[in-house]
Amino acid sequence: MRHLVCLTSSLIACLFLFSSIASANEELTKEERLEARMSYYIKYENLTLPWYYLAAVDQFERNIQQVRTDIPEKKGVIAIQFPEGKWAGVQNPNKKDTVPESILLFGGIGRDGNQDGIADPNNDDDVMYTMAGYLSQNGNTEKDFKKALKNYYKRKETVNQIITIARIYKKYQTLDLDKHAFPIPIEHNFSYRGTWGASRGWGGHRMHEGTDLFASYGVPVRSTSYGIVEIKGWNKFGGWRIGIRDIHNVYHYFAHLAYFTKEIKKGDIIEPGTVIGYVGSSGYGKKGTSGRFPPHLHYGTYKYNGRTEWAYDPYPSLKVWEKKDREAR
Repeated sequence: MRHLVCLTSSLIACLFLFSSIASANEELTKEERLEARMSYYIKYENLTLPWYYLAAVDQFERNIQQVRTDIPEKKGVIAIQFPEGKWAGVQNPNKKDTVPESILLFGGIGRDGNQDGIADPNNDDDVMYTMAGYLSQNGNTEKDFKKALKNYYKRKETVNQIITIARIYKKYQTLDLDKHAFPIPIEHNFSYRGTWGASRGWGGHRMHEGTDLFASYGVPVRSTSYGIVEIKGWNKFGGWRIGIRDIHNVYHYFAHLAYFTKEIKKGDIIEPGTVIGYVGSSGYGKKGTSGRFPPHLHYGTYKYNGRTEWAYDPYPSLKVWEKKDREAR
């Protein structure tokens, strides 16, 4: 009996060890995660729905899960998750229904993608098959895709963010777009510190939402990320400014420029390190006002969570990007 107990204990220990090893193997590298996601996008794209549309929706969902407390982070390769009522049907008494026939009967959109007889909202194949079918039901143009997104998410801002992500993926044909660059080329003299929340008086009392990087007139200003130029022009507070939106639901704001790079225009897709303008002291007045403060770049970042957009302190990111640029150099 004692021998049997020891043997059983040894088997349990071995099983625990093998389980630990298996769990460790399940931890994927960044490259493996991106490859796994892409395999799903390619698998479920169709003639009316290119892979980058599916990738954009998945990335948007991943972005909002990272900053929303009311949405749990979905386990697995794919981040897309459906509200229970939408998946199973609003009138379905069983909100966790996974039977394809009854889901269809109650008007739910959940479908069985891997043909196992179950429409499981936690199964990546079922999720991707369902979303691909929903998004491709209107047609094959970007306008049709926007219409499907608007019907699903009900927010214009969300539609615009997903379209931004899709266009960037389409241009670069890769998911690996997390690279960033420091906004000032590090060979130039510059200085900055954390001034988040400092008081600003011009135009009424307000909080400083960003970081000021002081440099000489005419020093190049670079894009910090992959993104689309969403705004370019004059603002009475920011002077000549550019706004760029990236694939992580982040809006990057560059203000007080002396002038823009001539070739850069609204709607352009650009990458980290692209020169978009030059340091100046424009702003705090009517169009063309300049010289009311020392030349510097005001850099701000704003995050969209599917409901609202808010400013957050870019200083920690700037320190990381500066360090990486110096190391690369």
